[in-house]
Amino acid sequence: MTTLTQLSTWQQLQQQRTSYDKFSLRASFTADPGRAARMSIKAAQLKLDFSKNLLTDDTLTTLCQLAREAGLEPLRDAMFNGEAINNTEGRAVLHTALRNSQRSHIETETGSNVVPEISATLAKMKQFVADVHQGVLTGYSNKAFTDIIAIGIGGSFLGPKVATEALRPYAQAGIKLHFVANVDGTSLAEKLKRIDPETTLVVMSSKSFSTQETITNTQSARDHFIANGVPIEAIGDHFVAISSNVAAAVEFGMKAENVFPMWDWVGGRYSLWSAIGLPIALAVGFDHFEQLLRGAEAMDKHFCEAPLEQNMPAIMGLLSLWYSNFFGTQSQVLLSYDHYLRGLPAYVQQLDMESNGKSVDKEGNPIEYHTGPVIWGGEGTNGQHAYHQLLHQGTGIIPADFILPLQSHNPIAGHHNMLAANCFGQTQALMQGKTLAEARAELAGQGLAEEELERLARHKVMPGNRPSNTLLMDKLTPFTLGSLIALYEHRTFVQGALWGINSFDQWGVELGKALGNGVLAEIEAKTQPNQLDESTNLLVAALRQGHI
Repeated sequence: MTTLTQLSTWQQLQQQRTSYDKFSLRASFTADPGRAARMSIKAAQLKLDFSKNLLTDDTLTTLCQLAREAGLEPLRDAMFNGEAINNTEGRAVLHTALRNSQRSHIETETGSNVVPEISATLAKMKQFVADVHQGVLTGYSNKAFTDIIAIGIGGSFLGPKVATEALRPYAQAGIKLHFVANVDGTSLAEKLKRIDPETTLVVMSSKSFSTQETITNTQSARDHFIANGVPIEAIGDHFVAISSNVAAAVEFGMKAENVFPMWDWVGGRYSLWSAIGLPIALAVGFDHFEQLLRGAEAMDKHFCEAPLEQNMPAIMGLLSLWYSNFFGTQSQVLLSYDHYLRGLPAYVQQLDMESNGKSVDKEGNPIEYHTGPVIWGGEGTNGQHAYHQLLHQGTGIIPADFILPLQSHNPIAGHHNMLAANCFGQTQALMQGKTLAEARAELAGQGLAEEELERLARHKVMPGNRPSNTLLMDKLTPFTLGSLIALYEHRTFVQGALWGINSFDQWGVELGKALGNGVLAEIEAKTQPNQLDESTNLLVAALRQGHI
């Protein structure tokens, strides 16, 4: 079997990499007035400007050849066609089917057509949301719901939370949404302080109905509701579930008709498009949830049909590989210049790092190259007064994605122009930097002694040549949010496909869960803790004592 590093295009990229020691982005823009227009892509109501990357046309061509040689396109098609590309779990990967509106037949590896069940679930969600919003579904006292508590963990929590934050301008009047994920009792307690159980609906998400954090939070919420006047026989009026374990949900007290399905062919971090997105639909209305699906579907269509050289997810994934494997970068930063998108870096962090944080390939062989960069970031312009210093003058290269809607939902005075100017100015500063001569000239008019001028000038030098992408949209809408999230899903897929890893399992997460259960048993045992390693035994003993 030929490994990635044995491909001829990999060898070509290694040779091309040496020329970048003298490559200048600033000089490239000066010499090539058409660079920005040529290195831009429009798709699914997004625009990607990738011209501020350490990239020539020749290298872009070679990267696309690498993708073809590594079999990216057939693997992409296999995913969309329902083949079991999640080979360690023997499952199809069909989150894209959840937002499909064109195909009437998409089969899993077992030959089952998933489209009718998806359509039925969407119809059920639509009716449920309408009934809540119109007061048809109420609590035990026939009062309309005013608050929703969404309980989940991982993708069952983060996707809906980020989406509802982003779509705050589309919020349904009269409904307040609260998320609980952490098993820390404080998280749940603070939410319960804000609501009246009589007018609150709880939506819990757990495929097995046994996820430790989720079931614990849900049970404690039920206890609180009962203690505050909700009759135990009316729990089904206040609690619904997204789960494949209908029996456990009914035993808990929920109504079977209020259990929404989850499927094995949808991973948690790809699940907001499914019934896991019910809190999104409740928060912003089902019509806006449908627009979220349509935006993602538009990006799916682009990913499947556009040639790699003009394929937005492919280009972004290839650039990530280029920097990780040929420049030795260890992380990538996402900078959202929109307050409503402040949660996106955390969402992509889970999406990318849980998918591609792997050290063996799909056959279980050790990988000899770097995978899975650390994803981090935050909200502009806050970061400019914090970690942007590292981006501009740190010793390492950190590729950056800048994300900006061109229109604001809240156009106060000149705020948005100032925000955009900071966004564009940061990409320009990262690209061109500041030379020693420019630093000297900047200080020359301050009347400094020559020695002091020279000393300070060196501190003001910025190397430039720091790569960035700029992602633009006209406005942050349900459609453009769906497109944006799907873009990062597919970018993650491209990286994993090229690295030859399975991006759709998460055994590291599973190990932590299993060991945590063992530790919990020790914590709750009556005997002296001695079943674990010495350090953990001492930590358990300290917890039992309640002091250090």
